[in-house]
Amino acid sequence: MPTSQPDADHSPTGEPRRHGWRTLLNLVLVVVLTVAMRQWVMEPRWIPSGSMLPTLQVRDLLVVDKLSPRLGCDPRLGDVVVFRPPDTLLAMGYDGSQVLIKRVVGRSGDRIAVHGGRLERNGQAVGEPWTAAPMAYEQPEVTVPAHQLWVLGDNRNNSLDSHVWGPLPRNRVVGRALIRYWPPQRWGGFAGAPRIGCGDQHPRASPLAEETLERVG
Repeated sequence: MPTSQPDADHSPTGEPRRHGWRTLLNLVLVVVLTVAMRQWVMEPRWIPSGSMLPTLQVRDLLVVDKLSPRLGCDPRLGDVVVFRPPDTLLAMGYDGSQVLIKRVVGRSGDRIAVHGGRLERNGQAVGEPWTAAPMAYEQPEVTVPAHQLWVLGDNRNNSLDSHVWGPLPRNRVVGRALIRYWPPQRWGGFAGAPRIGCGDQHPRASPLAEETLERVG
């Protein structure tokens, strides 16, 4: 009487083989989710320069929320936005793939000026506890155009920002500084509750700014 051959899936090596495939599929899924997360939701960045001292230190690591712009959320006053260089900076030789980060101090329709070392918005002086020194320049009043932002670095006297190159088109914004996770002694969010997505649209202060950012990994 002929003996039947054991089914391959029920052989002693069948279970290890299935386990190996499950492990491989899980690894592929993790890679796909990680790439999707960095592309669409959030990603880490590190700060290569000290242009925004004392708020943000060289080599601080932070998480950038990339979901808010994709949801159509307008940046709030005080938000710190990550953006691609506008055309004015590209004309100055900036790389189009470079990423910069600044604080939003004006939105469409706001009147922005600098007088006596202080920032003024719509005729009122703006309190800014995150700046270390009075502004050493004057700026006549300008009105922020539609669909654009006025952005400044916290180190106002050592920052290439809107007072030099003008307003930032909103469609250049790629994310918002969400949380600093390194170094450990400065870990955490910023003034105003960090959020992913639109949240409320009321202005809140968010003391974080810098000149350029570098991707981690």
